[in-house]
Amino acid sequence: MAKIKVENKEITILSRDLEDYISLTDMAKAKESESRSADIIKNWLRTRFTLEFIGTWEKIHNPDFKVVEFDHFKSQAGLPSFVLSVSEWIEKTQAIGLIVKKGKYGGTYAHKDIAFEFGSAISVSFKLYLINEFQRLKDEEQSQIGWSAKRELAKINYHIHTEAIKINLIPKEITPKQISIIYANEADVLNVALFGVTAKQWREENPDLKGNMRDYAHINELICLSNLENINSVLINEGVSQNMRLIKLNKIAIQQMTLLEDVENRKFLK
Repeated sequence: MAKIKVENKEITILSRDLEDYISLTDMAKAKESESRSADIIKNWLRTRFTLEFIGTWEKIHNPDFKVVEFDHFKSQAGLPSFVLSVSEWIEKTQAIGLIVKKGKYGGTYAHKDIAFEFGSAISVSFKLYLINEFQRLKDEEQSQIGWSAKRELAKINYHIHTEAIKINLIPKEITPKQISIIYANEADVLNVALFGVTAKQWREENPDLKGNMRDYAHINELICLSNLENINSVLINEGVSQNMRLIKLNKIAIQQMTLLEDVENRKFLK
């Protein structure tokens, strides 16, 4: 569920089967009052041009679309007595481009391709602003996906890192408390190498912040952290002492962060 604002009107967007559906009901309110928004949709649906457009869309995207029923509706389009509801269209043709949702955020929704076309029934400017705002939303979502992907990469490498600790550094027959101390100590090797402080020091310096220092890290820091975790795992497997690993990792962190910041300054890394 997402919302965009087009000409001061909030438009709801639903996700269904990995596709975006935009509220025609919300869009119609931009032209008429809420009580008459259903009439806008009904009048738009009964025209021959609209039926040909959404019928062609269904033929392209919907293998279960009932073409015979579609041809029947199309033959009546334009007649004064012809009336077609969205529910009837969906029921008779097995259409997937339009959906009717009940309850909260209820109303008529259309696949973005069809919703953009419906925008013409509101106004040319509304249609263009709708497309622009929708694209802005998609760009923001992609940006968030990029951030989340890097955060997940750091988590994956964390598991690789802790497995190396378990195999090589945790002695046999020790208590869970002792194990947790070793894990925390090794995590701080990376923290000090990259951030210059331990987790405890960061918490003491930032008592009002929730989470940990990695939650507030820059994207470049997360990239570097991911690399450091892999390198530290290799060093652990090779039996390098913790002190030597910290020195090596700190030098690598300085080198990589300098490189990443230089790349970002040249606009190659967003």
